[in-house]
Amino acid sequence: MTHPPLSGWSLDDRDPKAIQQWLQQCQWFHDHYFQAESDGWENIPDQGPVLVVGSHNGGLASPDMMMTIYEWFTRFGTDTPAYGLMHPHVWFAYPPLAQYASKLGAIQANPRIAIPALQRGAYVLVYPGGGKEVFRPYWERDRVKFYGNKGFIKLALRENAPIVPIVSWGAHETLFVLADLYDPIKELFNRLNVPWLFNLDPEVFPIYLGLPWGIGIGPLLNFPLPAKIHLRIGQPIRFERYGREAAQDLQYVEQCYQLVLKHMQWQLDQLIAEKE
Repeated sequence: MTHPPLSGWSLDDRDPKAIQQWLQQCQWFHDHYFQAESDGWENIPDQGPVLVVGSHNGGLASPDMMMTIYEWFTRFGTDTPAYGLMHPHVWFAYPPLAQYASKLGAIQANPRIAIPALQRGAYVLVYPGGGKEVFRPYWERDRVKFYGNKGFIKLALRENAPIVPIVSWGAHETLFVLADLYDPIKELFNRLNVPWLFNLDPEVFPIYLGLPWGIGIGPLLNFPLPAKIHLRIGQPIRFERYGREAAQDLQYVEQCYQLVLKHMQWQLDQLIAEKE
């Protein structure tokens, strides 16, 4: 099968030198702008395959995701085989950004590239909530929301990979989402034949307060406001059954999905109780 001539399909696009340069550029933001703190890194298994599953905030800038990546590489080094799944349409909407991200280890969120990464024994980071989660309304900031996306469960089961959960608190203060307008206007979008406005996410159209727009309408790129970010890495979640048969058992996949959600919500509740 022929893939598009764009980055994101190769595990070899990752460039440790580019990652090191990015770390130097991000250090001030980590130490001062976001004053990022984290704990639980001892829960990361010594070797892969591992599926690292996160919950994120703050619009397309997603500063908690960026701080997670920064802390990961400062702890484990730039040569550690680590990748992050990124929405395939980013390559079409923002090709220069996506091509740069591929040098940092971003690959398209597709089993055809995620499976080989895990089979190489890599650590793979995924945010199942996608664009809808980063633009969830401010009043839902204390909820882990994956919106029924269970592909990550099937991936973990198929490749016998434990799930390491990561939650964060604080990044919701970098962008204040007032509402998601997609449902009220999706009929209009369909009539205009633009159900994927801005070509980013088919189910989100937020209105928010933040930089640089003041009031942003739609899934626009944003620059995060300063806010202290806390990250917590939980203990690995392992399931009773693995393999292709388990990944194809929809009832079992649902059970595993609910287990991960419940665990991560409890983890976030604990973090909030400690930091507020």
